[in-house]
Amino acid sequence: MNPAFETEALSWYEGSARQRVAALVDPGSFHEVVGPEERATSPHLALFDLPEQFDDGMIVGSATLDGAEVLVAAQEGRFMGGAVGEVHGAKLVGLLRAAKALRRDVLILFDTGGVRLQEANAGETAIAEIMRALIEARGSGSRVVGLVGGRSGCYGGGGLIAGCCSALIVTEQGRISVTGPEVIETNRGVEEFDSRDRALVWRTMGGKHRYLVGGADAFVDDGPGAFRAAVQAILAKPDRLDLATLDAEQARLERRLVRFGTASDAVAVWSILGVKDAPGVPGLSTQAFHAIATCRESADDAR
Repeated sequence: MNPAFETEALSWYEGSARQRVAALVDPGSFHEVVGPEERATSPHLALFDLPEQFDDGMIVGSATLDGAEVLVAAQEGRFMGGAVGEVHGAKLVGLLRAAKALRRDVLILFDTGGVRLQEANAGETAIAEIMRALIEARGSGSRVVGLVGGRSGCYGGGGLIAGCCSALIVTEQGRISVTGPEVIETNRGVEEFDSRDRALVWRTMGGKHRYLVGGADAFVDDGPGAFRAAVQAILAKPDRLDLATLDAEQARLERRLVRFGTASDAVAVWSILGVKDAPGVPGLSTQAFHAIATCRESADDAR
């Protein structure tokens, strides 16, 4: 089969981290650092008799996109659900620090359920260090674009990191939330949130809802070509991170609480936004969805 055809036919949702990277950037341009050959494995998993992975579920390196140099990080959701541990997090911190030094844009391909429970404090510390490094990279002029469309979604600490990005691109399959469905159900009960109700999960945390409420900046089809085009469009625009931007976002969040505070479901939120057939949103194609999404909330940078 023609490699170019394989790239275009790839489902972002079904693909591995390395497949996504290879399909996103210019062919043959990706150069991995701290790769599997260096055996940078977690120092904690063996204590729990859990298997290790030589890249610890995090792929980092440099590449070109349409000829422009970028740094790339991709989480492997097939390994421990893309959960963040000490080594996994350190690789992303290092990449973001390199971005600051080189003033190079960064693409983060999210696919994570959050912090790795077996690494607890080390994982939580890693999230904090990543967020600090990301903000510092943006402060130096680098743009950090998050891509969300993998099986594991973007949950927990991953959701916090995503909220710090310059922009987010999401598919219908992508889910973004600080708290996962099972965690909500465990702590608040099934009456609060039924994690087995997949339609509820996708309505509440899925790409369409995140885009409509301004939690994502672009909504695309499930494929590398669509992600690539969206990344190029975003990188063509200047990034802005200053006090005025943060003040505008805080004001927007306060307005959102007033506007949607009594809504019991995402469908109610969509109705308030002005979507005429709110219950029909989940069944819309990407093209049809964009046609009705003109009423979406604007985002003032943060999520």
